[in-house]
Amino acid sequence: MNKQITRLAVTGVALIGALIVATTYWQAWAAPDLQDRQDNAIQRVAQFTVKRGRILASDRRTVVAGNEARRVSGKTFYFRRYPQRGLFAHVVGYSNEARSRAGLEQSQNDYLTAANENLGTVLDSTLDRIRGTTVEGNDLVLTLDARAQRVARDVLGGRCGAIVALEPRTGRVLVLVSSPSYDPNVFQGKNGLARVGRIRADCKPANALYNRATSGLYAPGSTFKVVTASAALDGGRYTLESKFDDPGFCVEYGRRVYNYFDQTLPSGYGRVDFLDAMQFSINSVFCNIGKRLGPLAVLDSARRFGFFAKPPLETPEAERRASGLYDRGRLFRPKDPSDVDPGRLAFGQERLLVTPLQMAMVAAAVAAGGTVLEPHVIDRIVSPGGRTVLESEPKALGRAIERSTAADLTTMMKAVVAGGTATAAQIPGVVVAGKTGTAETGVRGVNTTSFIGFAPAGAPRVAIAVILENQRGTGGKTAAPLARPVLQALLGTTSNSVEG
Repeated sequence: MNKQITRLAVTGVALIGALIVATTYWQAWAAPDLQDRQDNAIQRVAQFTVKRGRILASDRRTVVAGNEARRVSGKTFYFRRYPQRGLFAHVVGYSNEARSRAGLEQSQNDYLTAANENLGTVLDSTLDRIRGTTVEGNDLVLTLDARAQRVARDVLGGRCGAIVALEPRTGRVLVLVSSPSYDPNVFQGKNGLARVGRIRADCKPANALYNRATSGLYAPGSTFKVVTASAALDGGRYTLESKFDDPGFCVEYGRRVYNYFDQTLPSGYGRVDFLDAMQFSINSVFCNIGKRLGPLAVLDSARRFGFFAKPPLETPEAERRASGLYDRGRLFRPKDPSDVDPGRLAFGQERLLVTPLQMAMVAAAVAAGGTVLEPHVIDRIVSPGGRTVLESEPKALGRAIERSTAADLTTMMKAVVAGGTATAAQIPGVVVAGKTGTAETGVRGVNTTSFIGFAPAGAPRVAIAVILENQRGTGGKTAAPLARPVLQALLGTTSNSVEG
């Protein structure tokens, strides 16, 4: 009798073990593959019985993505809702009833639905299914500052462009705003795409779904002079005291390339040093530096900042683009110096295109003493019970420049804000370092304008990039003023003194 009981017990344990293993496999490890099969009608219904994890701003109070429960035929289904509407749309994206997803809702779907392979999540979700209780996904806690995000959205207004702010020494993305934006809630109903398509802005096409912060490609103009200067200083060929003669233009291929403010008369600044050239954004000086260094040296410096590779962010890869030279819409990596115009490259024109995120990384690298930190928008992933499933840590991508070069660039960029082209970025009581950019578009009087910078300059806590489309003014007049309130929101100051 004892042997029979023992056999029965062993058989029962084996069956329970097999059930747990099978359930774990099909409901956890195999779940992503099942969910990706668009023709699986059962899965299309089953996905809404899972209570997706919330997405929260850095304060953990601001709910960016949540759920709405509905009872249908005696069962509870959960549908996505976005309380902040368009404020975080380009980062968070959407997840709708038609199984269409974008942003973090797409790339982090496994964590949000408890289908990830983390052991704790697998055990929790398996037990929920065995007990017949609702499976709850993990929450995402973002690095984004809700207050500063609102400020950035408001200052952009109806302009097309983007603002990105980073924490230089960690890579945390503090602000990421693309304009125009859209309300992801519209995708929970019919004709969502058509409704978003009707959004208008001061650019054509407005394309509100397009994440200009990570995918928008723009001529950087003179903000790229920070990269050119890094190549010049890091190589030891130039110092802040290096002297130049500026007649108002430089000569390339037998033709004059004028300073931006000297389009009609080559008035020039005369005898200047390297710091003056940055402070007043003198194209002719950088043009000649580019010719002397050669384009490959400048591009090598750009690569160390992260150019020619997609920035590693947690959003879908298709929603990010690499900065660099583009030829006929494709990234172009020259090997022959004669393939690139060195003078125009040096002051941010030629075929050079950048994303706002990449230019924020340039500013952050200078602020961090020359180290490029991997940007990240997720601070941590938390289980329904409050246990930390995954926590982001600072990760260095490499060293772009020497620490001494970063110090020299900081001196130059401080001069730009103190008395150069970026005085509109000044904050009372705070020392700001920055650089403006004004890139011609080929349409007379219409420019792409930009500003990059960081503050406080002596102990940087925030690095920022602002890029605007279709502007009638310069970067100093249009982009720099937008950076100031965002920096103030992140520094927690309006007029209080913050030394740096």
